[in-house]
Amino acid sequence: MIVAATAFIILYCFLFPEKAVAALITYISTLVFATLILAFISNIYLKKKSSMDQKQIIGIAENMNIEMVIWADDFSFVHINKKLRELLGLPDTAADHKASVWRAFGVNGQDEKILKEIADSRSYESSFKGADTSMVTIAWSTSLVKKKKKCTLYVSTGFNLTELKKMRVNLASANDFFNSSMELAEIGVLMSVDRRNYRASPELMKMLGLKSSSITAAQFRSLVHPNDRIIFDNALKAMDSKEVRSVQMRIKSTDTLYRWYTYRFKSIEGTDNTLPLFGGAVLDITDEHEKDVRIEQLSYMDDVTQAANRNKLLEEGNFIYDSSKMLHYNFWIIVLDIDRFHIVNDTCGYSHGNEVLRNFAHILYKYVTPGGLVARLSGDNFALVLRDYGDDELPVRTVNSVQEEFAKLAVDELASINLSCSAGYSMLPRDGDSFKEILEHAEFALKSTSGTQGCICAYEPNMHDSIIGDTAMEKALGLAIANDELRLFYQPKIDLATGKIMGVEALIRWIKPDGTIIPPDSFVRIAEKCNLIGKISDYVLNEGCRQNKLWQKMGYPNIVMSINFASSDFYQPDLKEKVFDALARVGLDAEWLEVELTESLALRDVNFAVSQMNKLRELGVKLAMDDFGTGYSSLSHLQKLPITLLKLDQSFIRNIEHDNIAYEIVSAVIRIAKSKKIETIAEGIENHVQESILRMAGCDYAQGYLYGKPMPPQELEKFFEKKSRS
Repeated sequence: MIVAATAFIILYCFLFPEKAVAALITYISTLVFATLILAFISNIYLKKKSSMDQKQIIGIAENMNIEMVIWADDFSFVHINKKLRELLGLPDTAADHKASVWRAFGVNGQDEKILKEIADSRSYESSFKGADTSMVTIAWSTSLVKKKKKCTLYVSTGFNLTELKKMRVNLASANDFFNSSMELAEIGVLMSVDRRNYRASPELMKMLGLKSSSITAAQFRSLVHPNDRIIFDNALKAMDSKEVRSVQMRIKSTDTLYRWYTYRFKSIEGTDNTLPLFGGAVLDITDEHEKDVRIEQLSYMDDVTQAANRNKLLEEGNFIYDSSKMLHYNFWIIVLDIDRFHIVNDTCGYSHGNEVLRNFAHILYKYVTPGGLVARLSGDNFALVLRDYGDDELPVRTVNSVQEEFAKLAVDELASINLSCSAGYSMLPRDGDSFKEILEHAEFALKSTSGTQGCICAYEPNMHDSIIGDTAMEKALGLAIANDELRLFYQPKIDLATGKIMGVEALIRWIKPDGTIIPPDSFVRIAEKCNLIGKISDYVLNEGCRQNKLWQKMGYPNIVMSINFASSDFYQPDLKEKVFDALARVGLDAEWLEVELTESLALRDVNFAVSQMNKLRELGVKLAMDDFGTGYSSLSHLQKLPITLLKLDQSFIRNIEHDNIAYEIVSAVIRIAKSKKIETIAEGIENHVQESILRMAGCDYAQGYLYGKPMPPQELEKFFEKKSRS
């Protein structure tokens, strides 16, 4: 029992070092004192070698500050000292201590076997209720005093374990609380004294599925993800750090899957009485890590294509720029734009649009060179960073390959759409003082393309000035639209057979407050780039219908109002509805409205263009093809397009009176049109000779300065009146 008590005291001192000195002094003092008493009594007996007087023995025991019982094995003599009597609640006048000694030894009734056990054992523990009814625990140490013929005399000294028992219970409770807290917090502990062999806490065993609390560094390392083992190795190398350190790594867990853990550890030096200690807490951070990864994705990855976004491109690009300056190598920055991507969304839905974006990104990934990058900048704009190996044609050749592969995606639901892309590119570090500036220059190059599908343009230093100018124009144009500074001018169309006005073409003009008239060539291109063209087209459509209906109400002859649509507006899926609403709003019959399309616009995506044209023809709206004859494939597509009027480009008309080839081309086109029951009109007529030749060639209508320049409504009304008098 003394051995157990000693072990408990050592454990208590280790766990509660702040109480260690007091506990050790109390324990050692009591133990030494009891030992001395027993030695003293035995020594007296041995020296006298005779029986001691009972009164002498009682006198010694009575004043001892420890619990003592002097007893004969036949109970012919029993004495309980004052310390024990107080504990048992016995009065000093008690004469018979026999019954009480059984209680002190924790025995309910007389049991000689127990007495023999007590006498033969150097340590015996008993528990009983004290005077205050609380439980008392005594560790008895019994020694032989005198052996007689009839009986043997013993002295039993007690060591009160009551407080230590309470501390043991409290310690056990604290330990249970500590373990429960660690389990609830899901915190494991990994400790080592020699840095080769480790002890794992129960919670860590549970987390990692360990069968034993003992694990070597090599065994633990085998649980770490192969890609993270260098982190674990570095942690072992940092064992001597007295500061708390933290590492994150993937460790194979109970479910055999790798989960993310953080290991917070430090090293504690050993002392004269303690061993050095290394280790710390292991915490599962998988959920937090996944949140961090998601935040990383939201911050640096495009959610649709899973490519890098603009933020990631700029961050990586800065590193690429610095590295290229230091190592003297170059990169190409290519910015690509999917042509007319809005048509995919509008006609096939956003799910197909997202699929096109993903596929386009996958195509770009095929061409990334080591150290390069693919990123989605915004919308349908992407960037491709390529290492330069001295090939100036690499950007153009790469974009051409991308275009070829991208075009092959036009199948199934996308079969009616011509998938293509345009690009602008610049070189790093040659074309700027930072990665951001060079990227902007590549974007300048893209914006400087003519707008034709598949256009590829390299950055030139003078582009920056033009872009700045365009930006200023863009802001001014936006204000002009808001301030109602746009106006329609009208150029008459004449019937060559009768000489009467049969229609007008509505042409947009920007009239500044000071009266300055800005022609469309100066602002329509910018309007198309900055998405203002839609507002302009809406104005032309609605104002043209309104003005034509007004002229009808004023009694002027019914004429056809011709309007032009930009490419982005013509390919809108709700074009038919917009036109119908404009006609219905003013009550204009559809036969008095004509939509003019340029040849390049109509032939850009023939199948979709035909679909849009048929919808307009269903309304009764006329369709004219402008600038016919300038395209290489016009005649092959003429029979597919449901047009009602063919406009002969003025480049043919200008030399028709002197150039026989020009005349033959015009005559052939007119004959083909008539065979298709399509009317023809020649534009750019400036003299009566041209008019006469076209009339003889069978042309139906004419337009040009010979009849009148584009004019505001009031001047055209005078033109009406003049024609009515002639």
